[in-house]
Amino acid sequence: MPTLAIILPTLNEAENIAPLVARLDAALGAVDWEAIVVDDDSADGTADAARLLARDDPRIRVIQRIGRRGLASAVVEGACATAAEFVAVMDADLQHDPALLPAMLGAVQGGEADVALASRFVDGASAEGLDGARRETASRFANRLARGLTGAKLTDPMSGYFLMQTSTLRDLAPRLSGIGFKILLDILGAAKGQLVVREFPLQFAPRQSGHSKLDTAIAFEFLVGLYDRLLGRIVPTRFALFATVGALGVGVHMAVLALLYLTLGSGFVPAQAAATFAAMSFNFWLNNQLTYADQRLHGAGRMLRGWLGFCATCAVGALANVALAGWLEGRGVYWALAAGAGIVIGAVWNYALSSRFVWGRY
Repeated sequence: MPTLAIILPTLNEAENIAPLVARLDAALGAVDWEAIVVDDDSADGTADAARLLARDDPRIRVIQRIGRRGLASAVVEGACATAAEFVAVMDADLQHDPALLPAMLGAVQGGEADVALASRFVDGASAEGLDGARRETASRFANRLARGLTGAKLTDPMSGYFLMQTSTLRDLAPRLSGIGFKILLDILGAAKGQLVVREFPLQFAPRQSGHSKLDTAIAFEFLVGLYDRLLGRIVPTRFALFATVGALGVGVHMAVLALLYLTLGSGFVPAQAAATFAAMSFNFWLNNQLTYADQRLHGAGRMLRGWLGFCATCAVGALANVALAGWLEGRGVYWALAAGAGIVIGAVWNYALSSRFVWGRY
């Protein structure tokens, strides 16, 4: 049985797998280890590249996920798939130095800490591998925000490179949000301050190939993850996203309506119809990109079927909205309250139907 499992969440990292395995082998020496590549069905053949290595090296294992995405869930699946006593999480982009693993393992194995964290900002570390001053500033800002909102008193809670007992991670897994942001914050939040963390200075290396993950989508996922940790039990995160997209869609609807009806002089009914389809199309696209990023539809055929299904479910939701609002108003409920109730029911109906019949999940 291996002592240490290194979980490598990957997306389009085919060129990095072989060099990373070689560096792991050189760094870990006599440590009995395995690497679990958890790949989100990369288009560049990352899973196949890892399987090719696994033919000659049984320490390499592959989990290729179809229709599932996200860093947090990848780490949980990797931890649940190994029998190793300890588990490390690191990026596969060659920016995390495997040479730190023996010292990190020793600290947790010896009881000095529950979590060993590689930090880019502790004394003796370097963040030169960040893509310029702008990205370093963004990373430091994200760290300050994370510390302020979660109480994690660390120099680099967004590092993404840490090591801990596998059993501890598995025990916390049912309490994790599973939203695709930096999972260490999720773990520390679920543990409620019971884990002792020791930081190790990381020389953060320049990226060798691929693209930076610190883009607007990852920043969005980070904020979503924080919302889920703080408020997700009050209003479910996915529904909150769906409702937010719907609110933005109202703005698109009114802008298109004003353009066609007030500016271009179109009749109100055709302008209203065009605005409705524009808002539906906008809502479908943005929900596909953000709300259902882990079940994102790809390809012209699937997108077209998804759009048609979304428009159909929204039509049903609109009928439910109007029917309930009219029924309440007819029974003496103040018109604004009746309209608000209709909007809420329509939103819930649209969310339930589109989650099930467009993206295939709740």
